[in-house]
Order: sequence, then C-alpha cells, then structure tokens
Amino acid sequence: MLLASRRRLRAEVLIVLGLSLGQSAVYSVVQLLDKMTRAPLSEATSTLNRSQSTREYFDLTYQLLDIIFALVPVVLVFYFLSSHSQGGREGASGSGFARLGFNFARPGKDLLQGLGLAAAIGIPSLGLYAAGRALGITTAIVPSGLEAYWWTVPVLILSAVRHAIVEEVIVVGYLLDRFGKFGWSTPLAIVVSAALRGSYHLYQGFGPFIGNFAMGLVFAWLYTKTKRVMPLVIAHALLDIVAFVGFSLFGKAIGLG
Repeated sequence: MLLASRRRLRAEVLIVLGLSLGQSAVYSVVQLLDKMTRAPLSEATSTLNRSQSTREYFDLTYQLLDIIFALVPVVLVFYFLSSHSQGGREGASGSGFARLGFNFARPGKDLLQGLGLAAAIGIPSLGLYAAGRALGITTAIVPSGLEAYWWTVPVLILSAVRHAIVEEVIVVGYLLDRFGKFGWSTPLAIVVSAALRGSYHLYQGFGPFIGNFAMGLVFAWLYTKTKRVMPLVIAHALLDIVAFVGFSLFGKAIGLG
C-alpha cells in the first residue's frame, strides 16, 4: 500500500511539474543551448514580460490570460494537498492553504520576514548579475519588454505576484511536502528544490542559475523551519516588482527574475 501511494505521488509530482516549472526548466535548457550555439552568452539578451501584440488591448488581454492560466497548476497543487482529495488523510484542517502556510494567519510577521528576505537576497543578486556579465556567463536581462501603456505597471505587478506564487508554492511548499513523503532526507529535498529553481532560469545564463540555486537553498531551508510559504511569496514578489517596474519606469536592467 505504501509503495502504491508513493508511485501515485510520483506521478502526481510529474504531472504538476509537466504543467508548470518542470516544463519551464526543459525549455530553459533548450533556450540556453540555442543561445550558446549562436554567439557568446555575453552577447545574448533575455527579455522577460514580452509584448504579445502590437495592438494595446489585445496585448493586455494576452498578458492577463497568461497570468491567469499560469496559476492553474497552483490550484491543482492545493487540490492535491486538500484532505478532500485524499479521503481525509491529508490533515485535520482539510486546507492545502493552511498546510503550506499560504494564508493571512500572521500577516505582520510574514510581511517583516518577507521584507528582510527581499533585502538580503536583492543586493547580492545585483552583484552576482554584474559579476556574471563581466565573466561572460550571463545574458543581458531586460525585465520588461512591454510598451508604456496605462496598464503596464499594474500588469507587471500582477506578473511579479504570479511568479512568486507559482514558484514558492510549487517548488518549495508542494515539492518539499511530497519529497518528504518519498522518504527523502531534508537536505536532499532542499538541494533538489533549489536545483529546479536554478534550472528554469538557465535561459538567462549560468550566473542566474547560481544565484537562483542559492536563493532556493535559503528559501527552502527557511520553509522547513517555519512551514509557511507566505513570507517567501512576499519576498519574491517584492524582488520581481522592483525589477519589472523599475526597468519599465527607469529603463535600467537590474537582472532579477
């Protein structure tokens, strides 16, 4: 029975990753190889938040649809984590949100932890980006390729929140929960989670892989101590908002993503 349960969970994890960040990791590796075989990485550019139409309101529609559908795997994760989906065996509360600490049970503490994490991660990330560019292992990163419309900043904020929710809920909360049920040790689970985070940033070069791997180690370790993804979501969202909106308003690529 235990073996059958683990097989089911492995299939579940593969489905979730195939619909979300596992798919992104595969595309990221292919994109990296494509860039490396065209020219040195230092000459390549990675553009985030690309415009999808030259027509303003169609572009807005595409951006919003991307954000909405990117969150569907997160909904699937919360369904899988709910006690209802497991016949009541997943926990007394029956809530995947409470299980991962993705709620407003302690807003003040979560906000303070998120702000602290954003500051601790953000400044070193800028240095790592500069070092990667100097060493030729990081592409030029353009956090926003959107035209300047009235809706650009709100959409970039929504995009940042989307990335934060998808990555922290799936790569940290969900995977660490499932890896534990596989019988993996905590250090192994943390390293694999961090490696996945780094891998879907490889299209930006090896520097962002290293930076996001390190960020993943810190975030996953902190989650094992607090059992809450909300501070991680807040920190990640703040980092991306500064990068996306800052570039859109001031035109300076600062390389966070």
